[in-house]
Amino acid sequence: MTDDVSGGSGADSGALIEQIFSPELRNKFEIFSYRNAATILQASFPEQFGQIVDALEQFQISREMIRTPGGSKGPIASYVDTLFTEPAGWRESRISADLHVKLLHAKKKDSLIASYIREGFLDGHRIDFLNGRVALDLEWNSKDQTYDRDLYAFSAFYDAGAIDVGIILTRGSSLDTTYLRSLGKVLTKDGREGKDEVYKKFGASTTWMGKLLYRLDAGRNGGCPVLAIGIKPECVTA
Repeated sequence: MTDDVSGGSGADSGALIEQIFSPELRNKFEIFSYRNAATILQASFPEQFGQIVDALEQFQISREMIRTPGGSKGPIASYVDTLFTEPAGWRESRISADLHVKLLHAKKKDSLIASYIREGFLDGHRIDFLNGRVALDLEWNSKDQTYDRDLYAFSAFYDAGAIDVGIILTRGSSLDTTYLRSLGKVLTKDGREGKDEVYKKFGASTTWMGKLLYRLDAGRNGGCPVLAIGIKPECVTA
């Protein structure tokens, strides 16, 4: 894993991020906006934007959480669940849509040639947290191909008119091999020190900001505006 962010050439200007996010948040997170996502979020969805800012301001994970094995839902994912709750309007969501197709005569107005339904045209795409027309996914330590799934889901929801902006919260580039080596051994399920080094859990092919920016620069989010937020060591307590 590299020490530098790979990509970001297609992102909105850094000056925009400085206008929208405080120095304190920029110190804790790497923030990249694509297709004016930050502006759309702040201007069109002030309630969700305020909740996201509040969550980021209080966001704090421990070295122990990073060292603890994940399983189906690790401690960091469980912690993020407490920041984006259902009572506050955030819900895990799945999209399903049928496509109603009409073939019309090109020269005769309102002349229907055929009509049919393609069932399940959209089906199975999930988003971790949906609040109104704002979507948010967490990717801490999955295979980097998971970003393709997330961005495709954002694009599907966006094209269907279900969302206007997506956010991905992920591991920042500065939580790199050098930093992870400093954490020592992985903890066992009962909290004891295990045999494997922590850094070996986080390879170059896992989810981190460089792998996400590469995909955003390539336009894999389609037309959906996306805000990419990377967790930095400044979020980690002893």
